[in-house]
Amino acid sequence: MEFEGCSCFRQRLVLSTVSGKRVKIRNIRSKDDNPGLRDFEASFIRLLDKVTNGTRIEINQTGTVLFYQPGLLYGGSVEHECNVQRSVGYYLEALLMLAPFMKSPLRAVLKGVTNDPTDPSVDLLKVTAPPLMKRFGIDGDGLEIKVVRRGMAPGGGGEVHFSCPVRKSLKPVQLTEPGKIKRIRGTAVSVRVSPQMANRIVDSARSVLNKFIPDIYIYTDHMKGVNSGKSPGFGLILVAETVNGMFFSAEVMSTPQGQGDQILPEDLGKKCAKLLLEEIHRGGCVDSTNQSLALLYMTLGQQDVSKVLLGPLSPYTIEFLRHIRDFFQIMFKIEPQKPGDEERTGGEKVLMTCVGVGYSNISKPLK
Repeated sequence: MEFEGCSCFRQRLVLSTVSGKRVKIRNIRSKDDNPGLRDFEASFIRLLDKVTNGTRIEINQTGTVLFYQPGLLYGGSVEHECNVQRSVGYYLEALLMLAPFMKSPLRAVLKGVTNDPTDPSVDLLKVTAPPLMKRFGIDGDGLEIKVVRRGMAPGGGGEVHFSCPVRKSLKPVQLTEPGKIKRIRGTAVSVRVSPQMANRIVDSARSVLNKFIPDIYIYTDHMKGVNSGKSPGFGLILVAETVNGMFFSAEVMSTPQGQGDQILPEDLGKKCAKLLLEEIHRGGCVDSTNQSLALLYMTLGQQDVSKVLLGPLSPYTIEFLRHIRDFFQIMFKIEPQKPGDEERTGGEKVLMTCVGVGYSNISKPLK
């Protein structure tokens, strides 16, 4: 399969690895002053090479053409030094998509930037992704995401442990009732700054959220010494849980030093609280960070109907749907929900329906 340009780079390689289809990507930033693959993309390719067996990768001299022939998903223990241009969340999102289909359970140690303003942080994926994976039958003791050391952009120095059990096949799901919000939990993180910063963030976030719901608890997480990485920074991760066990999330991280305008802890707390309320307002059963993960699991599920109610689709998710069509020839039925209750609860929600391809994990050994 042939593609042009560097957009959706991760999507193409992840879907290629799952489907076993070879990919050729041409004209990767060919008109740029600095053409070819970036360091973080090369690091991502190396990570895929580590979790697979027999993958063949060819890159031309300028780095503008990539040929990728996926091998078998192997799993096992993997250690990877992630490039600090992107956070560990950039790499972890791909592993969440691939891990259930490995030959042996994956135990990955990822080192680098745990929190930055660009990608979903590890803390956010830790609270939103595992509950969604359990809906598809990926559960058990082995599923865990743990922040051992925290590393802020740009220096990094963080360490994350991720483990996931393997499954022969995924269960179809029917997620159509998000339910009302019952509680909000959060974590205010700070490293190499005054611990008081985290308290200031909590106070300002609560000043907004207390008007919405009384059951709010925001922890402060201040790591010191060797566990605090190489760069100073602070941020806030908020998660709202519904009565039906759905999760909506939002986060804001401080800007790395020397890279644009700095934000005050008070402003950061209020901004994050408003983003969470906006995410709740969008509605659906899966928040915008995990839309593509849910859609991939639906595609790879058993040959049965899966339905998931989503809020307005993000541009990233729309591209992902196009790639699913290219790789698996699966088309989703997209039904906009009729106005009514939705007028009170926010935007144009869509009901996504598809029949899974009946993907079976051929690598998993028989017991």
